[in-house]
Amino acid sequence: MEDKPKNEMSFLDHLEELRWHLVRSFISIFIFAILAFIFKEFVFDQVILAPSTPEFLTNRFLCNLSETLQMPALCINQTRLTLQNINMSGQFTTHIWVSFIAGVIVAFPYIFWEFWSFMKPALYPNEVKHSRGALFFSSILFIIGVSFSYYIICPLSVHFLGNYHVSDQVENIVNLGSYISTITSIVLAGGIIFELPIVIFFLAKVGLVTSDFLKKYRRHALVVALLLAAIITPPDIVSQILVCLPLIVLYEAGIIIAKKMERKRESEMAE
Repeated sequence: MEDKPKNEMSFLDHLEELRWHLVRSFISIFIFAILAFIFKEFVFDQVILAPSTPEFLTNRFLCNLSETLQMPALCINQTRLTLQNINMSGQFTTHIWVSFIAGVIVAFPYIFWEFWSFMKPALYPNEVKHSRGALFFSSILFIIGVSFSYYIICPLSVHFLGNYHVSDQVENIVNLGSYISTITSIVLAGGIIFELPIVIFFLAKVGLVTSDFLKKYRRHALVVALLLAAIITPPDIVSQILVCLPLIVLYEAGIIIAKKMERKRESEMAE
């Protein structure tokens, strides 16, 4: 019979331990947020505002592709988006908010590591062994999700929403806060959604979901993926398909992960 996790603590001890993990996580966010606040020119000019400029990597690639394929519609964001600030403290509060979001994104691997460190003492040795790569893969998936959203979804969203007109008499002058909110929500949503295989891994580990359950509700998951794609992307079919396809792939990867967890559990029970 397998040994139980060691170092059992009382409920108050667990709360104290959790408090320090949260404190260290917030400190890491605070440190990276300060760095983002200091280097505001890089954060805003080279990162946040970049998807709306013709020099952005995706925009240049699509324009070059449009020349090759003779499809002018592929060339996007060649006219710089006009942004404005209408609040006295608008740019300052936006600066603080963007710095905080940047701190969360950069500190995410460390935050997950703190969460893992809190959960690790409650796991059995074999559970620790099988979950050892969770930190690495969760960080990789988050980075892939953020990168995918930033380089693919953001420029398409900026182009569609920034150039959409209900009438030629109405000019688009986008509020800075609205633009920042759109970019940050898309990027964060992408990073979180790409954590789906990790979520399924832990749910399968504790037996809350099975591969048969995931297969049974595959059609329902497709509907949810379409709804999520519609929420985090502009209402054009291309962007929604680009978001929906990775979600479907991640869900199918989750089924494979759940199946592997079931096989491991069966082999452990047999032993």
